[in-house]
Amino acid sequence: MKSLDQLYDELKSANADSLGYPAAKDFDYAEIERFLDFPINNIGDPFAQGTYRVHTRECEREVVAFFAEATRAPQDDWWGYVTNGGTEGNLYGLYLARELHPDGIVYYSEATHYSVSKNLHFLGMRHIMIRAQENGEIDYDDLLETLKIHRDRPPIIFANIGTTMTEARDDIGRIVEMMDRLAIRERYIHSDAALAGGYAAYLDPRPAWDFADGADSVAISGHKFLGAPIPCGIVIARKHNVQRIARSIDYIGSLDTTITGSRSGFSPLMLWYRLQQLGEAGLRERLGRSLANAGYLVERLTAIGIPAWRNPNAITVVIPRADAEIQQRWQLATAGDISHVLVLPNVSREQIDTFVADVAKSRTEDACKA
Repeated sequence: MKSLDQLYDELKSANADSLGYPAAKDFDYAEIERFLDFPINNIGDPFAQGTYRVHTRECEREVVAFFAEATRAPQDDWWGYVTNGGTEGNLYGLYLARELHPDGIVYYSEATHYSVSKNLHFLGMRHIMIRAQENGEIDYDDLLETLKIHRDRPPIIFANIGTTMTEARDDIGRIVEMMDRLAIRERYIHSDAALAGGYAAYLDPRPAWDFADGADSVAISGHKFLGAPIPCGIVIARKHNVQRIARSIDYIGSLDTTITGSRSGFSPLMLWYRLQQLGEAGLRERLGRSLANAGYLVERLTAIGIPAWRNPNAITVVIPRADAEIQQRWQLATAGDISHVLVLPNVSREQIDTFVADVAKSRTEDACKA
């Protein structure tokens, strides 16, 4: 086993050159390190009293309330909790949808995150994959025709608010109008806003993605845009739906409304502390910086002959599949014929310039070999 010092140095080096995965790095949680002295466990419902008193439920409630407002959740009819990450949030949304519509069919695009098919397998839910457009957004024509065929089964729409590879956002408003035209009243919409949920509320124009647009639940990752050393997330749902599946558990003196039993009490504390540091103004500033730098990266790559592009108001820059050396050094996520760069708030123009220089050098070397 390598020493802790060696492991630390390896992680520090790897962290410096990572551009391909959504994990903001510009955070400092030194002030709350002392809370690691306690076995903090937010077991049970964060809005219910429990027997175990070593918890951070008050922080958790404030975190959920912040994102309930950002997602325009209905006043006095929202509920949520801090999860282990986006996958758990999506699992919760699908679980809730299944309990409400046991004979429903889940519709999701082929650009959906790989974990969703796993969640559907866990839950045993019938599902149909819909084509995606070239930019990664769901093919609305294919969805419409498929809904027409299965109008006798409640549709459960799994909407991507930022696909994994291209950050494409499915338009919930358009999907709601589609179902209205088909007179489909029994339905459920879950928004997977793992990355974009941290800033979608502050985009102009604002995408159709939240409760006011028709969502019934929303999953957001906490570590991706805000930044955290531990993966975490938030799931929010309509309270009256959650109440239909809640049950009381004597052992913990609380309600059983969450996926897991024991839940980290440190993650809610981290998110609470981060939101205290940033607030809405800080999130807006981070978004502006990321968007500007994403545009700068596209310009720099285009200037050296790389056909880079991004979806409107996206911080994800898509490029043709990078060669193996570039993928390895910069840890670029790659699927099929494309790779991508996540221009998170910690990414500087100096780092962008270094990356572009590496790509240009690689192209020159490849040309010489040819």
